[in-house]
Amino acid sequence: MIPASRWLRFAVAAMLCAFAPLSASAATADSRPELVVAVAEIPEGLEPSKELSNMGTRITYNIFDTLIRRDFLADGSGTAAKLVPGLAESWKRIDNNGMELHLRKGVKFHNGDELTADDVVFTFERMLKPDYPAPEGKAYFSIFDRIEAVDPYTVRIYTKYYDTLLEHRLSSWASWIVNKRAYEKLGFDEFGRAPVGTGPYKLRSLNSGESIVLDANDDYYGGRPTARRVTFRMVPEVAARISGLVSGEFDIIANLPPDQLSTLAAYPDIDVRSVVLSNTHMLVFNTSAGPLKDKRIRQALSLAVDRKALNDALWGGQAVIPNGHQFPEFGDMYDPSRPGQTYDPEKAIALVKEAGYRGEPIVMYTQANYYVNALSAAQIMQEMWKTVGLNVKLQVIENWKAVKNEDVMIRNWSNSNRYPDPLGSLAVLWGANGAPQTSWKSWTGPATEAFNKLIAELERTSDTAERKAIFGKMLDLWEDETPGMTLYQPLESYGVKKSVHWKPYSFYYMDLRPYNLSFSAR
Repeated sequence: MIPASRWLRFAVAAMLCAFAPLSASAATADSRPELVVAVAEIPEGLEPSKELSNMGTRITYNIFDTLIRRDFLADGSGTAAKLVPGLAESWKRIDNNGMELHLRKGVKFHNGDELTADDVVFTFERMLKPDYPAPEGKAYFSIFDRIEAVDPYTVRIYTKYYDTLLEHRLSSWASWIVNKRAYEKLGFDEFGRAPVGTGPYKLRSLNSGESIVLDANDDYYGGRPTARRVTFRMVPEVAARISGLVSGEFDIIANLPPDQLSTLAAYPDIDVRSVVLSNTHMLVFNTSAGPLKDKRIRQALSLAVDRKALNDALWGGQAVIPNGHQFPEFGDMYDPSRPGQTYDPEKAIALVKEAGYRGEPIVMYTQANYYVNALSAAQIMQEMWKTVGLNVKLQVIENWKAVKNEDVMIRNWSNSNRYPDPLGSLAVLWGANGAPQTSWKSWTGPATEAFNKLIAELERTSDTAERKAIFGKMLDLWEDETPGMTLYQPLESYGVKKSVHWKPYSFYYMDLRPYNLSFSAR
Protein backbone atom coordinates (compact mmCIF):
# COMPACT_ATOMS: atom_id res chain seq x y z
CA MET A 1 0.00 0.00 0.00
CA ILE A 2 1.31 3.46 -0.95
CA PRO A 3 1.53 5.91 2.00
CA ALA A 4 -0.69 9.00 1.94
CA SER A 5 2.35 11.30 1.85
CA ARG A 6 3.47 9.74 -1.41
CA TRP A 7 -0.05 10.16 -2.92
CA LEU A 8 0.18 13.85 -2.01
CA ARG A 9 3.57 14.19 -3.72
CA PHE A 10 2.15 12.48 -6.85
CA ALA A 11 -0.84 14.87 -6.84
CA VAL A 12 1.37 17.96 -6.53
CA ALA A 13 3.63 16.70 -9.33
CA ALA A 14 0.60 16.11 -11.56
CA MET A 15 -0.66 19.64 -10.90
CA LEU A 16 2.72 21.11 -11.80
CA CYS A 17 2.79 19.10 -15.01
CA ALA A 18 -0.63 20.35 -15.94
CA PHE A 19 0.65 23.93 -15.93
CA ALA A 20 3.98 23.18 -17.62
CA PRO A 21 4.55 23.33 -21.41
CA LEU A 22 3.49 20.08 -23.00
CA SER A 23 6.43 19.88 -25.38
CA ALA A 24 9.12 21.92 -27.07
CA SER A 25 7.01 22.18 -30.21
CA ALA A 26 4.00 23.44 -28.23
CA ALA A 27 6.18 26.03 -26.57
CA THR A 28 7.46 27.14 -29.97
CA ALA A 29 3.91 27.42 -31.31
CA ASP A 30 2.81 29.48 -28.30
CA SER A 31 5.75 31.85 -28.73
CA ARG A 32 4.43 33.15 -32.03
CA PRO A 33 2.71 36.51 -31.62
CA GLU A 34 -0.94 37.23 -32.16
CA LEU A 35 -1.66 39.87 -34.78
CA VAL A 36 -4.55 42.26 -34.10
CA VAL A 37 -5.84 44.30 -37.03
CA ALA A 38 -8.39 47.09 -36.54
CA VAL A 39 -10.64 47.72 -39.55
CA ALA A 40 -13.63 49.97 -40.19
CA GLU A 41 -15.98 47.06 -40.89
CA ILE A 42 -16.02 43.28 -41.17
CA PRO A 43 -18.16 41.06 -43.40
CA GLU A 44 -21.07 39.02 -42.07
CA GLY A 45 -19.84 35.91 -43.86
CA LEU A 46 -16.82 34.53 -45.66
CA GLU A 47 -18.25 32.75 -48.71
CA PRO A 48 -15.41 33.66 -51.10
CA SER A 49 -17.46 34.32 -54.25
CA LYS A 50 -19.92 36.50 -52.36
CA GLU A 51 -17.65 38.64 -50.19
CA LEU A 52 -15.88 40.34 -53.09
CA SER A 53 -15.47 43.61 -51.21
CA ASN A 54 -12.64 45.49 -49.61
CA MET A 55 -13.69 44.22 -46.17
CA GLY A 56 -14.22 40.64 -47.37
CA THR A 57 -11.21 39.95 -49.55
CA ARG A 58 -8.69 41.14 -46.96
CA ILE A 59 -9.81 38.14 -44.88
CA THR A 60 -10.79 35.47 -47.42
CA TYR A 61 -7.37 35.93 -49.06
CA ASN A 62 -5.85 34.28 -45.98
CA ILE A 63 -8.38 31.44 -45.68
CA PHE A 64 -8.34 30.30 -49.31
CA ASP A 65 -5.85 29.79 -52.13
CA THR A 66 -6.11 30.02 -55.91
CA LEU A 67 -4.75 27.63 -58.51
CA ILE A 68 -2.45 30.33 -59.85
CA ARG A 69 -1.19 33.13 -57.61
CA ARG A 70 -0.49 36.76 -58.34
CA ASP A 71 2.94 37.64 -56.93
CA PHE A 72 2.59 41.27 -55.83
CA LEU A 73 6.14 41.26 -54.48
CA ALA A 74 7.82 40.29 -57.73
CA ASP A 75 9.56 43.67 -57.91
CA GLY A 76 9.25 44.51 -54.22
CA SER A 77 6.62 47.19 -54.82
CA GLY A 78 3.40 45.47 -53.73
CA THR A 79 1.87 46.30 -57.12
CA ALA A 80 3.36 43.75 -59.52
CA ALA A 81 1.18 41.00 -60.97
CA LYS A 82 3.53 38.20 -61.96
CA LEU A 83 1.70 34.87 -62.16
CA VAL A 84 3.30 32.04 -60.16
CA PRO A 85 2.20 28.55 -59.05
CA GLY A 86 -0.42 28.34 -56.33
CA LEU A 87 -2.41 25.19 -55.66
CA ALA A 88 -1.48 24.18 -59.20
CA GLU A 89 2.23 23.48 -59.44
CA SER A 90 2.11 23.76 -63.24
CA TRP A 91 -0.30 24.46 -66.11
CA LYS A 92 -0.28 24.48 -69.89
CA ARG A 93 -2.59 25.23 -72.78
CA ILE A 94 -3.48 21.94 -74.43
CA ASP A 95 -5.42 23.31 -77.39
CA ASN A 96 -7.11 26.52 -78.48
CA ASN A 97 -9.79 26.30 -75.79
CA GLY A 98 -8.30 24.05 -73.13
CA MET A 99 -5.88 24.23 -70.21
CA GLU A 100 -4.48 21.41 -68.11
CA LEU A 101 -3.41 22.05 -64.53
CA HIS A 102 -1.45 19.74 -62.24
CA LEU A 103 -2.25 20.12 -58.56
CA ARG A 104 0.22 19.98 -55.71
CA LYS A 105 0.05 16.66 -53.89
CA GLY A 106 -0.48 16.53 -50.15
CA VAL A 107 -2.18 19.93 -49.77
CA LYS A 108 -4.66 19.73 -46.89
CA PHE A 109 -7.87 21.64 -46.29
CA HIS A 110 -8.54 22.97 -42.80
CA ASN A 111 -10.77 19.95 -42.09
CA GLY A 112 -7.97 17.52 -42.94
CA ASP A 113 -9.21 16.54 -46.42
CA GLU A 114 -6.59 16.41 -49.14
CA LEU A 115 -7.09 18.79 -52.05
CA THR A 116 -8.11 16.91 -55.21
CA ALA A 117 -9.36 17.71 -58.67
CA ASP A 118 -12.93 17.10 -57.46
CA ASP A 119 -12.68 20.15 -55.19
CA VAL A 120 -11.49 22.28 -58.11
CA VAL A 121 -14.29 21.09 -60.40
CA PHE A 122 -16.87 21.70 -57.68
CA THR A 123 -15.52 25.20 -56.94
CA PHE A 124 -16.19 26.46 -60.46
CA GLU A 125 -19.27 24.41 -61.29
CA ARG A 126 -21.12 25.72 -58.22
CA MET A 127 -20.81 29.29 -59.51
CA LEU A 128 -22.15 28.40 -62.96
CA LYS A 129 -25.48 27.07 -61.73
CA PRO A 130 -28.44 29.24 -62.84
CA ASP A 131 -29.68 29.78 -59.28
CA TYR A 132 -26.30 30.49 -57.67
CA PRO A 133 -26.85 33.27 -55.08
CA ALA A 134 -23.66 35.25 -55.92
CA PRO A 135 -24.02 36.34 -59.57
CA GLU A 136 -20.75 38.25 -59.68
CA GLY A 137 -18.83 34.99 -59.43
CA LYS A 138 -20.54 33.83 -62.58
CA ALA A 139 -19.25 36.95 -64.37
CA TYR A 140 -15.71 35.64 -64.05
CA PHE A 141 -16.36 32.13 -65.29
CA SER A 142 -19.36 32.19 -67.64
CA ILE A 143 -16.83 31.72 -70.43
CA PHE A 144 -16.13 28.19 -69.10
CA ASP A 145 -17.60 25.37 -71.16
CA ARG A 146 -16.70 22.48 -68.85
CA ILE A 147 -14.26 21.48 -66.11
CA GLU A 148 -12.96 17.91 -65.92
CA ALA A 149 -11.11 15.91 -63.27
CA VAL A 150 -8.68 13.77 -65.29
CA ASP A 151 -7.27 12.13 -62.18
CA PRO A 152 -7.05 13.17 -58.50
CA TYR A 153 -4.31 15.71 -59.27
CA THR A 154 -5.08 16.79 -62.84
CA VAL A 155 -7.78 19.22 -63.96
CA ARG A 156 -8.73 20.35 -67.44
CA ILE A 157 -10.68 23.55 -68.04
CA TYR A 158 -12.29 24.15 -71.41
CA THR A 159 -13.63 27.54 -72.46
CA LYS A 160 -16.34 28.25 -75.03
CA TYR A 161 -13.76 30.03 -77.19
CA TYR A 162 -10.14 31.06 -76.84
CA ASP A 163 -9.71 33.08 -73.66
CA THR A 164 -6.64 35.31 -73.54
CA LEU A 165 -7.23 35.86 -69.82
CA LEU A 166 -7.74 32.33 -68.51
CA GLU A 167 -4.60 32.34 -66.36
CA HIS A 168 -5.63 35.67 -64.84
CA ARG A 169 -9.16 34.43 -64.13
CA LEU A 170 -7.71 31.51 -62.18
CA SER A 171 -5.58 33.85 -60.06
CA SER A 172 -8.24 36.44 -59.37
CA TRP A 173 -11.21 37.21 -57.15
CA ALA A 174 -13.86 34.49 -56.82
CA SER A 175 -11.43 31.74 -57.90
CA TRP A 176 -10.55 30.67 -54.37
CA ILE A 177 -10.81 26.89 -54.08
CA VAL A 178 -13.35 25.55 -51.58
CA ASN A 179 -13.67 22.15 -49.93
CA LYS A 180 -16.34 20.16 -51.78
CA ARG A 181 -17.34 17.93 -48.87
CA ALA A 182 -17.81 20.78 -46.41
CA TYR A 183 -19.62 22.98 -48.92
CA GLU A 184 -22.09 20.28 -49.94
CA LYS A 185 -22.81 19.55 -46.28
CA LEU A 186 -23.23 23.17 -45.18
CA GLY A 187 -24.61 24.95 -48.23
CA PHE A 188 -24.01 28.52 -49.43
CA ASP A 189 -24.96 30.48 -46.32
CA GLU A 190 -23.59 28.18 -43.63
CA PHE A 191 -20.31 27.67 -45.48
CA GLY A 192 -19.89 31.43 -45.28
CA ARG A 193 -20.13 31.09 -41.49
CA ALA A 194 -17.77 28.10 -41.34
CA PRO A 195 -15.48 28.31 -44.39
CA VAL A 196 -13.02 25.53 -45.20
CA GLY A 197 -10.06 26.41 -47.40
CA THR A 198 -6.39 25.54 -47.75
CA GLY A 199 -5.00 28.94 -46.74
CA PRO A 200 -2.49 29.83 -44.01
CA TYR A 201 -5.22 30.69 -41.52
CA LYS A 202 -8.47 28.97 -40.57
CA LEU A 203 -11.57 30.40 -38.97
CA ARG A 204 -11.77 30.29 -35.18
CA SER A 205 -14.77 32.59 -34.66
CA LEU A 206 -16.97 35.05 -36.54
CA ASN A 207 -18.91 37.57 -34.46
CA SER A 208 -20.95 39.88 -36.70
CA GLY A 209 -20.27 43.52 -36.02
CA GLU A 210 -17.41 42.72 -33.67
CA SER A 211 -14.53 40.53 -34.83
CA ILE A 212 -13.25 37.67 -36.94
CA VAL A 213 -10.55 35.49 -35.40
CA LEU A 214 -8.30 33.19 -37.42
CA ASP A 215 -5.91 30.53 -36.14
CA ALA A 216 -2.70 29.47 -37.84
CA ASN A 217 -2.97 26.50 -40.19
CA ASP A 218 0.30 24.82 -39.30
CA ASP A 219 -0.10 22.32 -42.14
CA TYR A 220 -0.06 25.10 -44.74
CA TYR A 221 1.78 24.00 -47.86
CA GLY A 222 3.41 27.44 -48.17
CA GLY A 223 5.13 27.23 -44.79
CA ARG A 224 4.22 27.54 -41.14
CA PRO A 225 2.37 30.83 -40.49
CA THR A 226 4.34 33.38 -38.51
CA ALA A 227 1.41 34.49 -36.33
CA ARG A 228 -0.37 31.96 -34.14
CA ARG A 229 -3.61 33.92 -34.38
CA VAL A 230 -4.99 36.88 -36.33
CA THR A 231 -7.89 38.97 -35.05
CA PHE A 232 -9.71 41.43 -37.30
CA ARG A 233 -11.54 43.78 -34.95
CA MET A 234 -14.27 46.12 -36.16
CA VAL A 235 -13.53 49.67 -35.01
CA PRO A 236 -15.57 52.13 -37.11
CA GLU A 237 -14.12 55.34 -35.66
CA VAL A 238 -10.75 56.50 -37.02
CA ALA A 239 -9.79 58.07 -33.68
CA ALA A 240 -10.41 54.80 -31.84
CA ARG A 241 -8.28 52.86 -34.32
CA ILE A 242 -5.45 55.36 -33.95
CA SER A 243 -5.56 55.40 -30.13
CA GLY A 244 -5.58 51.60 -30.09
CA LEU A 245 -2.49 51.46 -32.28
CA VAL A 246 -0.66 54.01 -30.17
CA SER A 247 -1.53 52.18 -26.94
CA GLY A 248 -0.44 48.81 -28.32
CA GLU A 249 -3.91 47.29 -28.44
CA PHE A 250 -3.64 46.93 -32.23
CA ASP A 251 -0.70 45.97 -34.45
CA ILE A 252 -2.13 47.23 -37.75
CA ILE A 253 -4.92 49.68 -38.45
CA ALA A 254 -6.52 50.11 -41.87
CA ASN A 255 -8.47 52.83 -43.70
CA LEU A 256 -6.48 55.84 -42.52
CA PRO A 257 -7.38 59.25 -43.96
CA PRO A 258 -4.40 61.29 -45.23
CA ASP A 259 -4.87 64.07 -42.67
CA GLN A 260 -3.89 61.61 -39.91
CA LEU A 261 -0.70 60.26 -41.49
CA SER A 262 1.73 62.88 -40.18
CA THR A 263 0.36 62.49 -36.65
CA LEU A 264 1.01 58.75 -36.66
CA ALA A 265 4.38 59.05 -38.37
CA ALA A 266 5.61 61.10 -35.41
CA TYR A 267 5.48 58.05 -33.11
CA PRO A 268 8.87 56.27 -33.02
CA ASP A 269 7.37 52.76 -32.93
CA ILE A 270 4.82 53.25 -35.75
CA ASP A 271 5.14 53.20 -39.53
CA VAL A 272 2.70 54.60 -42.04
CA ARG A 273 2.58 52.36 -45.12
CA SER A 274 0.62 53.54 -48.14
CA VAL A 275 -0.16 52.41 -51.67
CA VAL A 276 -2.43 53.79 -54.40
CA LEU A 277 -5.03 51.11 -54.97
CA SER A 278 -5.88 49.53 -58.29
CA ASN A 279 -9.38 50.59 -57.39
CA THR A 280 -11.55 53.60 -58.19
CA HIS A 281 -14.04 55.24 -55.86
CA MET A 282 -17.32 55.61 -57.74
CA LEU A 283 -20.83 56.92 -57.58
CA VAL A 284 -23.68 54.78 -58.93
CA PHE A 285 -26.77 56.48 -60.41
CA ASN A 286 -30.19 54.83 -60.46
CA THR A 287 -31.28 55.37 -64.06
CA SER A 288 -34.89 54.54 -63.16
CA ALA A 289 -35.32 56.95 -60.24
CA GLY A 290 -36.82 60.43 -60.40
CA PRO A 291 -34.78 63.07 -62.24
CA LEU A 292 -32.01 60.52 -62.92
CA LYS A 293 -34.18 58.87 -65.57
CA ASP A 294 -32.87 61.65 -67.83
CA LYS A 295 -29.27 60.93 -68.73
CA ARG A 296 -28.61 64.65 -69.08
CA ILE A 297 -29.05 64.99 -65.32
CA ARG A 298 -26.68 62.06 -64.75
CA GLN A 299 -24.15 63.66 -67.10
CA ALA A 300 -24.53 66.98 -65.28
CA LEU A 301 -23.85 65.29 -61.94
CA SER A 302 -20.53 64.04 -63.30
CA LEU A 303 -19.57 67.23 -65.12
CA ALA A 304 -20.17 69.33 -62.00
CA VAL A 305 -17.57 67.50 -59.89
CA ASP A 306 -14.05 68.95 -59.76
CA ARG A 307 -12.07 65.78 -59.07
CA LYS A 308 -8.78 67.64 -58.74
CA ALA A 309 -10.24 69.83 -56.04
CA LEU A 310 -11.47 66.71 -54.22
CA ASN A 311 -8.05 65.11 -54.52
CA ASP A 312 -6.27 68.20 -53.23
CA ALA A 313 -8.68 68.77 -50.37
CA LEU A 314 -9.13 65.21 -49.15
CA TRP A 315 -6.04 63.32 -50.28
CA GLY A 316 -3.34 65.97 -50.36
CA GLY A 317 -3.06 65.35 -54.09
CA GLN A 318 -1.90 61.77 -53.48
CA ALA A 319 -4.91 59.99 -55.02
CA VAL A 320 -4.92 59.31 -58.77
CA ILE A 321 -7.66 60.64 -61.04
CA PRO A 322 -8.27 58.06 -63.79
CA ASN A 323 -8.98 59.01 -67.38
CA GLY A 324 -12.17 57.02 -67.58
CA HIS A 325 -13.09 53.62 -66.22
CA GLN A 326 -9.68 52.08 -66.97
CA PHE A 327 -6.33 51.34 -65.35
CA PRO A 328 -2.75 51.54 -66.69
CA GLU A 329 -2.36 47.88 -65.67
CA PHE A 330 -4.43 47.04 -68.75
CA GLY A 331 -1.17 47.32 -70.70
CA ASP A 332 -1.81 47.45 -74.44
CA MET A 333 -5.53 47.75 -73.76
CA TYR A 334 -5.07 51.01 -71.85
CA ASP A 335 -5.86 54.20 -73.77
CA PRO A 336 -3.87 57.13 -72.32
CA SER A 337 -5.45 59.57 -74.79
CA ARG A 338 -8.98 59.36 -73.38
CA PRO A 339 -10.06 62.39 -71.34
CA GLY A 340 -12.49 60.34 -69.27
CA GLN A 341 -15.23 62.03 -67.26
CA THR A 342 -14.22 65.67 -67.15
CA TYR A 343 -15.04 68.80 -65.14
CA ASP A 344 -17.22 71.25 -67.08
CA PRO A 345 -19.67 73.12 -64.84
CA GLU A 346 -20.91 75.37 -67.66
CA LYS A 347 -21.95 72.34 -69.69
CA ALA A 348 -23.56 70.88 -66.56
CA ILE A 349 -25.65 74.05 -66.12
CA ALA A 350 -26.75 73.88 -69.75
CA LEU A 351 -27.76 70.22 -69.45
CA VAL A 352 -29.74 70.86 -66.27
CA LYS A 353 -31.65 73.64 -68.02
CA GLU A 354 -32.13 71.59 -71.18
CA ALA A 355 -33.57 68.69 -69.16
CA GLY A 356 -36.20 70.95 -67.59
CA TYR A 357 -35.06 70.10 -64.07
CA ARG A 358 -37.07 72.02 -61.47
CA GLY A 359 -35.16 71.32 -58.27
CA GLU A 360 -36.67 67.96 -57.36
CA PRO A 361 -34.66 66.36 -54.52
CA ILE A 362 -32.02 63.86 -55.57
CA VAL A 363 -31.07 61.66 -52.61
CA MET A 364 -27.56 60.27 -52.19
CA TYR A 365 -26.98 57.49 -49.67
CA THR A 366 -23.56 57.01 -48.11
CA GLN A 367 -22.00 55.21 -45.20
CA ALA A 368 -19.84 57.40 -43.01
CA ASN A 369 -16.94 54.98 -42.42
CA TYR A 370 -16.91 52.28 -45.09
CA TYR A 371 -14.86 54.24 -47.64
CA VAL A 372 -12.15 56.63 -46.49
CA ASN A 373 -13.31 60.23 -46.99
CA ALA A 374 -16.69 59.08 -48.34
CA LEU A 375 -18.77 61.44 -46.24
CA SER A 376 -16.43 64.40 -46.69
CA ALA A 377 -16.41 63.83 -50.47
CA ALA A 378 -20.21 63.65 -50.52
CA GLN A 379 -20.53 66.92 -48.61
CA ILE A 380 -18.13 68.72 -50.96
CA MET A 381 -19.86 67.32 -54.05
CA GLN A 382 -23.20 68.40 -52.64
CA GLU A 383 -21.99 72.00 -52.80
CA MET A 384 -20.56 71.51 -56.30
CA TRP A 385 -23.90 70.15 -57.49
CA LYS A 386 -25.69 73.06 -55.87
CA THR A 387 -23.69 75.55 -57.96
CA VAL A 388 -25.03 74.02 -61.20
CA GLY A 389 -28.61 73.91 -59.94
CA LEU A 390 -28.87 70.32 -58.67
CA ASN A 391 -30.63 69.75 -55.35
CA VAL A 392 -28.84 66.72 -53.83
CA LYS A 393 -29.74 65.61 -50.30
CA LEU A 394 -27.43 63.38 -48.25
CA GLN A 395 -28.71 60.37 -46.34
CA VAL A 396 -26.00 58.96 -44.05
CA ILE A 397 -26.61 55.33 -43.11
CA GLU A 398 -24.91 52.82 -40.84
CA ASN A 399 -25.29 49.97 -43.36
CA TRP A 400 -27.41 48.96 -46.35
CA LYS A 401 -29.63 46.40 -44.61
CA ALA A 402 -32.63 48.65 -44.06
CA VAL A 403 -32.37 50.47 -47.40
CA LYS A 404 -34.47 49.45 -50.40
CA ASN A 405 -32.51 49.51 -53.64
CA GLU A 406 -35.33 51.23 -55.49
CA ASP A 407 -35.15 54.15 -53.04
CA VAL A 408 -31.48 54.82 -53.73
CA MET A 409 -30.86 57.48 -56.38
CA ILE A 410 -27.11 57.78 -55.80
CA ARG A 411 -24.84 55.43 -53.84
CA ASN A 412 -21.09 55.30 -53.41
CA TRP A 413 -19.15 52.25 -54.54
CA SER A 414 -15.63 51.25 -55.51
CA ASN A 415 -14.46 49.32 -58.56
CA SER A 416 -11.29 47.25 -58.36
CA ASN A 417 -9.22 46.05 -61.26
CA ARG A 418 -9.87 42.34 -60.69
CA TYR A 419 -7.41 41.32 -63.40
CA PRO A 420 -5.42 43.43 -65.87
CA ASP A 421 -7.98 43.81 -68.65
CA PRO A 422 -11.28 45.64 -69.20
CA LEU A 423 -13.03 42.30 -68.72
CA GLY A 424 -11.69 42.31 -65.17
CA SER A 425 -13.07 45.71 -64.32
CA LEU A 426 -15.67 47.58 -66.36
CA ALA A 427 -17.16 44.37 -67.79
CA VAL A 428 -17.28 42.19 -64.67
CA LEU A 429 -18.67 44.98 -62.49
CA TRP A 430 -21.10 46.74 -64.84
CA GLY A 431 -22.06 43.83 -67.12
CA ALA A 432 -24.96 41.39 -67.01
CA ASN A 433 -23.82 39.81 -63.72
CA GLY A 434 -22.66 42.99 -62.00
CA ALA A 435 -24.57 44.62 -59.14
CA PRO A 436 -25.95 47.59 -61.15
CA GLN A 437 -27.74 45.20 -63.52
CA THR A 438 -28.65 42.49 -60.98
CA SER A 439 -29.12 43.09 -57.26
CA TRP A 440 -29.43 46.89 -57.39
CA LYS A 441 -31.21 47.10 -60.77
CA SER A 442 -29.91 50.66 -61.02
CA TRP A 443 -28.97 50.34 -64.70
CA THR A 444 -31.61 48.89 -67.00
CA GLY A 445 -32.93 49.34 -70.52
CA PRO A 446 -31.69 49.03 -74.12
CA ALA A 447 -28.28 50.54 -73.34
CA THR A 448 -27.43 47.64 -71.06
CA GLU A 449 -28.27 45.17 -73.83
CA ALA A 450 -25.88 46.96 -76.19
CA PHE A 451 -23.23 47.10 -73.46
CA ASN A 452 -23.54 43.37 -72.72
CA LYS A 453 -23.20 42.55 -76.42
CA LEU A 454 -19.94 44.49 -76.53
CA ILE A 455 -18.69 42.52 -73.54
CA ALA A 456 -19.52 39.24 -75.29
CA GLU A 457 -17.69 40.49 -78.38
CA LEU A 458 -14.67 41.48 -76.30
CA GLU A 459 -14.58 38.01 -74.72
CA ARG A 460 -14.61 36.32 -78.10
CA THR A 461 -11.87 38.46 -79.67
CA SER A 462 -8.16 37.75 -79.25
CA ASP A 463 -6.58 40.38 -81.54
CA THR A 464 -5.35 43.26 -79.34
CA ALA A 465 -6.17 46.05 -81.78
CA GLU A 466 -9.70 44.74 -82.30
CA ARG A 467 -10.19 44.27 -78.57
CA LYS A 468 -9.02 47.83 -77.89
CA ALA A 469 -11.53 49.18 -80.41
CA ILE A 470 -14.35 47.23 -78.75
CA PHE A 471 -13.28 48.50 -75.34
CA GLY A 472 -13.36 52.04 -76.68
CA LYS A 473 -17.00 51.52 -77.71
CA MET A 474 -17.79 50.20 -74.24
CA LEU A 475 -16.28 53.29 -72.64
CA ASP A 476 -18.11 55.59 -75.07
CA LEU A 477 -21.43 53.94 -74.26
CA TRP A 478 -20.84 53.90 -70.49
CA GLU A 479 -19.74 57.54 -70.40
CA ASP A 480 -22.66 58.67 -72.58
CA GLU A 481 -25.24 56.79 -70.52
CA THR A 482 -23.51 57.73 -67.25
CA PRO A 483 -24.97 55.03 -64.99
CA GLY A 484 -22.15 56.04 -62.67
CA MET A 485 -19.08 58.22 -62.39
CA THR A 486 -15.44 57.75 -61.45
CA LEU A 487 -13.82 59.87 -58.75
CA TYR A 488 -10.26 58.80 -57.94
CA GLN A 489 -8.00 55.89 -57.09
CA PRO A 490 -7.54 56.29 -53.33
CA LEU A 491 -4.35 56.23 -51.35
CA GLU A 492 -4.83 53.31 -48.97
CA SER A 493 -2.83 53.89 -45.79
CA TYR A 494 -2.14 51.63 -42.84
CA GLY A 495 -0.68 52.37 -39.45
CA VAL A 496 1.69 49.52 -38.53
CA LYS A 497 3.81 48.77 -35.51
CA LYS A 498 7.45 48.79 -36.64
CA SER A 499 7.90 45.34 -35.12
CA VAL A 500 5.48 44.00 -37.76
CA HIS A 501 7.18 43.40 -41.11
CA TRP A 502 4.35 43.43 -43.65
CA LYS A 503 3.80 45.16 -46.99
CA PRO A 504 0.41 46.35 -48.31
CA TYR A 505 -0.65 45.56 -51.87
CA SER A 506 -2.42 47.62 -54.51
CA PHE A 507 -5.43 45.35 -53.86
CA TYR A 508 -7.45 45.15 -50.66
CA TYR A 509 -5.84 41.75 -50.05
CA MET A 510 -4.11 41.70 -46.67
CA ASP A 511 -1.55 38.99 -47.39
CA LEU A 512 -0.37 37.41 -44.14
CA ARG A 513 1.50 34.45 -45.62
CA PRO A 514 4.97 33.75 -44.23
CA TYR A 515 6.76 35.52 -47.11
CA ASN A 516 4.94 38.79 -46.29
CA LEU A 517 4.62 38.70 -42.50
CA SER A 518 7.29 38.45 -39.85
CA PHE A 519 8.00 40.02 -36.47
CA SER A 520 10.96 41.49 -34.68
CA ALA A 521 11.26 41.59 -30.90
CA ARG A 522 8.56 43.69 -29.26
